[in-house]
Amino acid sequence: MNENQKFSIIDRAKSFKYAFNGLKLFFINEHNGRIHLFAAIVAIALSFCLRLSAYEWIAVLLVIAMVIIAEIINSAIEKLADVVSPEYHPKIKTVKDLAAAGVLVAAFVAVAVGLIIFLPKLFACIG
Repeated sequence: MNENQKFSIIDRAKSFKYAFNGLKLFFINEHNGRIHLFAAIVAIALSFCLRLSAYEWIAVLLVIAMVIIAEIINSAIEKLADVVSPEYHPKIKTVKDLAAAGVLVAAFVAVAVGLIIFLPKLFACIG
């Protein structure tokens, strides 16, 4: 961005348009994005049903966001890597594997938080 360029509400509004377009592209084009969206919807529905506390809601929403953010970044890295090196390259593979590992760690943490919050409440409903 040019440092002499003045602040513009219109330019800021356009940046939101681009960001929302990125979300649309992510959920339409990325299979894992749709899987994470489905899991998020299930977790949110379960959260309503089990009447989570405010702190439990915060934890659930944070891990949902963490997983989706990690997957968006992973997808962006993969798309960029495919442009930079369309043919196989071991260093590009390493970059892609590392980005995927970030998603995996985020997903493991989300599952752990989900188990900590939901299991006791589900057992209380059953028993």
